[in-house]
Amino acid sequence: MALRADDLIDRRRLRRKLTFWRVAALGVAAAALIALSAWVYNDDFTGSAVDHIAKVRIEGTITEDEDLIKRLETIRQSAKVKGVILSIDSPGGTTVGGESIFEEVRKLAGDKPVVAEVGTLAASAGYMIASAADHIVARKSSIVGSIGVLIQYPDVSGLMDKLGIKLEEVKSSPLKASPSPFKPTNDDERAMVRKLILDSYDWFVGIVAERRKMTREQALALADGSIFTGRQALANHLIDAVGGETEAIDWLATKGVDAKLKVVEWKDTEGRGSFLFSRTMARTIASALGLPDAGGDVIHEIGADRLFLDGLVSVWHP
Repeated sequence: MALRADDLIDRRRLRRKLTFWRVAALGVAAAALIALSAWVYNDDFTGSAVDHIAKVRIEGTITEDEDLIKRLETIRQSAKVKGVILSIDSPGGTTVGGESIFEEVRKLAGDKPVVAEVGTLAASAGYMIASAADHIVARKSSIVGSIGVLIQYPDVSGLMDKLGIKLEEVKSSPLKASPSPFKPTNDDERAMVRKLILDSYDWFVGIVAERRKMTREQALALADGSIFTGRQALANHLIDAVGGETEAIDWLATKGVDAKLKVVEWKDTEGRGSFLFSRTMARTIASALGLPDAGGDVIHEIGADRLFLDGLVSVWHP
């Protein structure tokens, strides 16, 4: 009887060991499968092991985005990327943000064919980035344009007077810290700001004229802040064709890219560049407001991120 009891105990131990090693083997196999999938179709923008067309989404309010810049540089260096589709849906943002991405796209276009596919909107800095591509397609009802630069600042001096609040300041020169929201802007201050805006505006118009093969006069005629539908933009040579991803791939095919290649989206692991506009911050705000967490960027969805833009701005909104 004692031997039988010992045998049963040994068998149970053996079963436990077998179960452990089976689970361990399944875990190793699952990890290997995940690693292989990440290697072949990697979603955190480190590349793909097969030839493909890279797709990069540029959406929402544009700011200086180091993650996007790094992703575009990695795409440029990847031998497996044969062509690039920039999927743009943006009202614009900071002029500096648009400039930095524009320059990186031009660098990328020096090595690989790049086509911009406009979704709902490519305005101001969004259109600036689109113009960096070698070819632009947009839907017939897309909104394109709003070429220009602005600075906006509030004037709360009237409210301060009502509340009996006064501002005391000592400045090294009359234009230091101007314009200020705490007092009305004078003629000298407005003239200074206008010079600032016109200099960047001149640069923006020059980009449009160069990239869209227009004379400066033609570009200026379109750079009055107007927005256009995709059909109007085509007539005004702001885009090259109407359509979507299919038409973008067709154009890449004219540049020697195999149209049968898989389109692989190179994604940002976090979403937006800074904590303020990150998905983590969005979830925090959504939770505090009692909103459901659908994994989206709440601040971006309601357009509130535009309130935090600093410096010269190239953005369109009603």
